[in-house]
Amino acid sequence: MSEAMAVKDKSPVVFSLNNHPLAESLSNAIGGQPGEFNARQFPDGESYLRIQSDVENRACIVVADLSHPNIKYLPLLFLLETLRELGASQVGLVAPYLSYMRQDRRFVDGEAVTSRIFAKCLSQHADWLVTVDPHLHRYHSLDEIYSIPSRVVQGAPALAHWLKTQSNLLLVGPDSESEQWVDEIAAFSQHPFVIGEKQRFGDRQVEVMLPDINEFRDRTAVIIDDVISSGQTILECVKTLRSKGIDNIQCVAVHGIFADHSDKTLLASGLSQLVTSNTIPHPSNAIDITSQLIAPVISMLKLPGKSL
Repeated sequence: MSEAMAVKDKSPVVFSLNNHPLAESLSNAIGGQPGEFNARQFPDGESYLRIQSDVENRACIVVADLSHPNIKYLPLLFLLETLRELGASQVGLVAPYLSYMRQDRRFVDGEAVTSRIFAKCLSQHADWLVTVDPHLHRYHSLDEIYSIPSRVVQGAPALAHWLKTQSNLLLVGPDSESEQWVDEIAAFSQHPFVIGEKQRFGDRQVEVMLPDINEFRDRTAVIIDDVISSGQTILECVKTLRSKGIDNIQCVAVHGIFADHSDKTLLASGLSQLVTSNTIPHPSNAIDITSQLIAPVISMLKLPGKSL
């Protein structure tokens, strides 16, 4: 085997669980090769998997957004474990969106703390984890629940770069939790911002109150959020902005889950533009997060004893 072939054989292999667009761009950025596998379901719903790429003694990366995780978890587990069994030198997981972070405590007696259970299980099947803006509410870091090395990528810089190309904006954070995040984006993009106050009455019932924004009525309001799920917070924010005389309203978010087709509901509410990053594939993806992922992924590939 030639020296060139030997070098090529040591390059990382990047697999995509559900044809995630970040797999190709990340693979190109780190000099990797696309991983090939055949997956299908038997008539009874069980999964079939066959790895077609040579992975022995090579670092493998699996890219999988874990929105709607219940249908993705077993296929992901089978892929991660099979790569290990076939001799991969390491198997890392790039989860642009990391699920099961919401339930971080037992709010009512008898509830499952699913964030801890999910993290414990997933930690058994991967050597490391890279994700984008996980919902760290009561946890200070992923290290509190994940037992594998992890890196958290911030989506704010990518949003800020995109917003810097726009003019005459007012950035709007829907609640106090978003203040520090929106403040950083506003400082880079050089747009003024306001922060709302949110009261939640249930999974799908919220109320958003905003300060006086009369001086900004000639600007386009851009609601900034980390994740859009049911869209109720954004809808209430739109309603409040309209009541204050602002009609040109956009929304920019890192993760767009859009449960129950809430993207259509949001656009029907009068949003002039709905923009997300490509952590979760969706037609609203206009912000590429690849450049934010490159350095953390490379750092994980070079873990001690895990050289390429």
